[in-house]
Amino acid sequence: SMPSEMLLKIFSYLDAVSLLSVGCVNKRFYELANDNGIWLRLYSNSLQPKWTIWKMKSKQTETVSLGCAALHDKKPGYWKKEYIFKQTSAFKTRVMRLVKFLDPYTGLPCKNKEAIKVSGLSWIIVLKEKNGKEHVIEKPNLSFKDTSVTILWYGTDWPCLDMLSTLKLFGVTPLLPDQSRPPSKNGPRRFSLISENHLANLTESSVAVGADELVQLFSLSPGLLLGIWKEKNEIAFVMASLHYNQLLERSILGSATVQYAPPPNKPLLDDIDPEYGLHDYTLHLDLHGRNCMYLCGSFKGLFCRKGDVENGCLRLTVVSLKDNRKHLPIGTLGICWETDVFKGHVKDCFVMDLTLLDETGKPFWCFSAPVHMKLSSKSSGFYDYMGCIYNADYADSEGKVCVELVWLEETKEYIIVSLVLYVSTKKVNSWYGTNY
Repeated sequence: SMPSEMLLKIFSYLDAVSLLSVGCVNKRFYELANDNGIWLRLYSNSLQPKWTIWKMKSKQTETVSLGCAALHDKKPGYWKKEYIFKQTSAFKTRVMRLVKFLDPYTGLPCKNKEAIKVSGLSWIIVLKEKNGKEHVIEKPNLSFKDTSVTILWYGTDWPCLDMLSTLKLFGVTPLLPDQSRPPSKNGPRRFSLISENHLANLTESSVAVGADELVQLFSLSPGLLLGIWKEKNEIAFVMASLHYNQLLERSILGSATVQYAPPPNKPLLDDIDPEYGLHDYTLHLDLHGRNCMYLCGSFKGLFCRKGDVENGCLRLTVVSLKDNRKHLPIGTLGICWETDVFKGHVKDCFVMDLTLLDETGKPFWCFSAPVHMKLSSKSSGFYDYMGCIYNADYADSEGKVCVELVWLEETKEYIIVSLVLYVSTKKVNSWYGTNY
């Protein structure tokens, strides 16, 4: 029953975040909270004191004038949109400025932790039931590696797998970040879709990564891993591994419905000669199991001649079967998981973080994804090793990785005896503007 004039006077004392929140109470509050006079004052105050320098000389001074034209010629909510757009643009600029600092060793942004803190970025998963009901899962455990961040969610009240239709992974940031206080869960937030996966017939359509006594692991989109309880058809945990390359862009610059699409690479003139092939590439490879690091290696001077093109791929040999000086011992392998009550370790699988840099040091092919191992049908014919042979392969639209390992029973460790990258010619042609 309070008059609108009195409510507007009360709303005029609120900050932007509180004003957005109070607009969610009901339709009347929403219309009043869209008042151009309130938002124009907030917009003008956000420009002080620099804006006073321009005074009447600037054309934009007319738009922030508190006169009738700026208020009545605009639709309700116009200045709210302008204020939000200006604040979010300034916020993205601050965050992207931190991303420009690159690690000379990996070629990736080296201030990801600082950028995540400045942005207030967090990640959530949304489980959607077939009837349309959604479950938002927050508060994950984070684990930072050299080239990726691993995110783990678990809970006890998740719906049964048969009831679920999709799983979405979002990056979430405050709509109006405030450095003076931590972001509020109930405040206005911005969602950036990272991946969307359909859960129908999960156990039949997805790749089984491994299992232990309690859970079975399934790989969905690159970097997303689901643990399913064996005794009952329910999700035990969700683990996502996100590569630092485009981590913040994918988590911030996308929308709630559309994923972020990186801009195409601008090739340098005379950057590559198809007759010469690829040359002077660098590979950074991390193998880990969330809590355990098994391998962190750098391999320089990789090349591929035109004669090494086969089946639409260019071959880069990193570890050769014939050169035992470069064979890599990596111990045992597995992925660690945990929930509120249980912990476990699934053997013979791991998370692979791959960063392939071109001859200029620019990230050419990057991913972070779980990889499972398979026992090879061929017997060991190596003179240096006597043991079972395993294959661990990964493939996506940009290429594939083939790893061959030997298990040494005497020392209880795996040895990488072969590591070969196959880069798609489509990827190379689009990157350099060539024609292989």
